[in-house]
Amino acid sequence: MDNLIEKTIAFVKQQLQNAEGGHDWFHIERVYKNSVLIAKEENCNLEIVQLGALLHDIADSKFHNGDESIGPKTARNFLESVNVSEETIAHIICIIENISFKGGNFDKKFTSKELEIIQDADRLDAIGAIGIARTFNYGGFKNRQLYNPEILPNLNMSKEEYKNSEAPTLNHFYEKLLLLKDKMNTETGKKIAQERHNYMETFLEQFYGEWNGNK
Repeated sequence: MDNLIEKTIAFVKQQLQNAEGGHDWFHIERVYKNSVLIAKEENCNLEIVQLGALLHDIADSKFHNGDESIGPKTARNFLESVNVSEETIAHIICIIENISFKGGNFDKKFTSKELEIIQDADRLDAIGAIGIARTFNYGGFKNRQLYNPEILPNLNMSKEEYKNSEAPTLNHFYEKLLLLKDKMNTETGKKIAQERHNYMETFLEQFYGEWNGNK
């Protein structure tokens, strides 16, 4: 198994060598480490957790004109090339297809303990200090405003509206990041998420104070 994980890491690093800073190899590495951490407290298949975490963002649809099929295809082609069983491949593809937030209005068509673990790890990387950094990094990548008081967050977006939103970066806190604490699956994930959630609330308080000239 160690050799398979090493091959997967090398593949992912190569695939994401020119990726946007919030969705690069280091994002994958953090999700991988958090997945392994959470898995220690859960009854699960560790190999699927490891492979799923490494491949969960191998071709994020928002960097491929919204095409959600590229990630699963890329993962399948790699896993077949290293002779992973079809049962394991199918499970990992289901994880990739069901892990994303998608505006919060997306019904998962698949559930497993391994998906829950990786989803928690992925969501943990979207909140707290790193989550804040990633959010503004992506906002800059898309040339979005930091904040515009006249453009209010939209909490009722469809999946397509969420994917195509060009709202100011700060709106993303209300449309996704602050919602994640209550969407965690595992006890370990919930505990870590609460700490990171509190940090984001402190950041927003400071942000508004500086914006309004009060701090």
